[in-house]
Amino acid sequence: MINAALVGIDFGKTDFEASLEELSLLAKSAGAHPAVTLTGRRSSPDAAMFIGSGKAEELRLACEANDIEIVIFNHALSPAQQRNLERALGRRVVDRTSLILDIFAQRARSHEGKLQVELAQLQYLATRLVRAWTHLERQKGGIGLRGPGETQLETDRRLIGERIKMLQGKLAKLRRQHGTQRRQRERTRTMSVSLVGYTNAGKSTLFNALTKAQAYAADQLFATLDTTSRRVWLGDEVGQIVLSDTVGFIRELPHQLVAAFRATLQETVQADLLLHVVDASSAVRLDQIDQVNDVLHEIGADTIRQVLVFNKIDAVPELAARGGTVERDEYGNISRVFLSARTGVGLDALRAAIAEIATAEPLAGASQPQAATDWNAVPHEPSREAEHGR
Repeated sequence: MINAALVGIDFGKTDFEASLEELSLLAKSAGAHPAVTLTGRRSSPDAAMFIGSGKAEELRLACEANDIEIVIFNHALSPAQQRNLERALGRRVVDRTSLILDIFAQRARSHEGKLQVELAQLQYLATRLVRAWTHLERQKGGIGLRGPGETQLETDRRLIGERIKMLQGKLAKLRRQHGTQRRQRERTRTMSVSLVGYTNAGKSTLFNALTKAQAYAADQLFATLDTTSRRVWLGDEVGQIVLSDTVGFIRELPHQLVAAFRATLQETVQADLLLHVVDASSAVRLDQIDQVNDVLHEIGADTIRQVLVFNKIDAVPELAARGGTVERDEYGNISRVFLSARTGVGLDALRAAIAEIATAEPLAGASQPQAATDWNAVPHEPSREAEHGR
């Protein structure tokens, strides 16, 4: 495991401590040991080195004193900022986007997942080739490798462009195949339910509990990358539904990943019902709910009927007694269910809630009226509920 320095700058916009803790978990997930953490406050990023020359020198000394091999920023860096920092620190520098892409590359298991991650990485790399190939900006007459007069940088841009086009074609074909499968479900009138939520909210544990499947579930960020679907029997009146476990979302999810994972996320976009799984034990659960809703809006899934599923209530004393509780909005629609996927408390209530929605009219992805009051907030947090009113 390599030693890493974590860098986070507080711009006063988000819960800084929670964001920094999340960066540490991301670094560990990528295989790095956070040996040094450098923080600071700024009103805006420095154009040249993001943290300013003074902080950069402080960071350089800390890296030398702690045998740091890589520096990880909890922010998106421009190619110029990344290049300037690497020159000043004498070490490899990665930003939050690159770190998440690296974790996705490690976790991708299916053919489709690997294609999607490679596409996202190449789209990210394409904007930073000048950094990687500055020392090769000269004529090279590689016989059989490139045309006469073509530089290494131009060659790599061309090859990456061709590879991106090929990957996009393959993923488009996979999207068409998914469309065929969805139309088959529509012909058989099978309800589609997707689990969505912040990474590590417990979606895969809940999926396994509801389906008796053996999908990979672990207490780590992005344990699930590939969509897994199973049929679930909800009784004679409802019959079978298709339940899908999807990739988790995260704060500042790289746009390259959202774009590349559209084939996987299509399962979410085409669902009849979204079960928005929330980690009830997280101190920043309300912010995480907002982050997930932002991504759902970006992929066009924000109009689909949604039920908040507060998971891990066994870890929250004030919520533990609410296991199996189902709450409704002012229209009488089910809006929240409280449960623990690990202990099984509240699972029957969730099944009953899904069955009730499945038998209600209309279904099939139709948008349902939603309360103007806050349905994102958790009880016992009145000061935050006012901030999240809709």
